[in-house]
Amino acid sequence: MKNYPRILRPTQWLKNLMLFFPPFLSGAILAPEVAVKGIPAFSAFCLASSAGYILNDIMDSEQDRLHPTKRFRPLPSGVVSPAVATALAGFLVLAGIGVAAITQSPRFLLFLLLYLLVTAIYSLKVKDIPLLDVFCVATGFIIRLEAGGEAFAVPISSWLFLSVFLLALFLSIGKRLTEKHNLGDGAGLHRKSLAGYPDGFLEGAMYLTGGAVLVTYSMYTLSRSHLFYTVPLCCFGLLRYILRVKSGQSGDPTESLLKDIPLLLVSLAWAAIIGWRLYF
Repeated sequence: MKNYPRILRPTQWLKNLMLFFPPFLSGAILAPEVAVKGIPAFSAFCLASSAGYILNDIMDSEQDRLHPTKRFRPLPSGVVSPAVATALAGFLVLAGIGVAAITQSPRFLLFLLLYLLVTAIYSLKVKDIPLLDVFCVATGFIIRLEAGGEAFAVPISSWLFLSVFLLALFLSIGKRLTEKHNLGDGAGLHRKSLAGYPDGFLEGAMYLTGGAVLVTYSMYTLSRSHLFYTVPLCCFGLLRYILRVKSGQSGDPTESLLKDIPLLLVSLAWAAIIGWRLYF
């Protein structure tokens, strides 16, 4: 039974905190209704995202058996059968939809259904297509952001939309670059899209999107001058992630945040400064 929590990938639920960005950045995170609306919204996306991870593991189990680290996951290692995993994924999908339908607006439910559709398309086909794979991952973050805006009735500004999309694209490209570097000549056998990226392309794309993130986030803070002091932290975080990737360390965003102390500290400082300026 200890393998079932592993197949859900609970550490990846951190990505669903994107739902709380709209109320946090609008100064409404301390409102009592945020917890009432936020807990079921977060739960629905956690259930849906875990279903997506299980589907992805089912589709990748053959290749993952040859991967140096992924072969220890429950499905590739054989400790959880594909039939049980499929049933579990189906239950999680229905549970997530049920929670959203009962507690949230119809538009939020549509965002959740769209997220499920995007993750399914990604797992079944798009993950093998260069560029479309990273754009599909970035779209998942945008859906979370828009769903959070809908759940808490907070409009999403154009600059925030662009900042989140480009940041998600930057992190996805960094993860692909790490995989391509660490897997070497066999990268295409583990992830087909990696074979379609020429040498130097992912590195250049990471620099391009990183610079674009800094510009769009700066424009977002200029529209709200009391947040401008966080731009240096954003710059440091981007450069620290690039340094991490170029040093051969994991480019996984969640793992980087949890295991890289400078990145974790700068993230906490960013949240603390915004919290101080908006709430105190």
